[in-house]
Amino acid sequence: MKKFRQQIKRWITQNMELPADVMMDLPRITMIGQIHIYIENHRGLLQFSDTELRLLLKQGQLLIKGEQFVLRTMLPEEILLEGKIAQVLYLDEPGK
Repeated sequence: MKKFRQQIKRWITQNMELPADVMMDLPRITMIGQIHIYIENHRGLLQFSDTELRLLLKQGQLLIKGEQFVLRTMLPEEILLEGKIAQVLYLDEPGK
């Protein structure tokens, strides 16, 4: 049943030209060079240090690595991170 719902959402998104991030509950990530990253539609902050940020997503996690990280904005579903960004990685949920 879960796969059927995903297929319906994907079909609606493609055929009705609706934004995929809204219909499929995907994160929207906007980067400005290596110094800013703005993430919308996440499920929560899991870890933060001056070299690493880890966010929970609907499917897995988002890991950002770099240096001199500072959280400029933190709202329930939005984060603005500033610093020198070296890597942005998607991590699959264990067991899937």
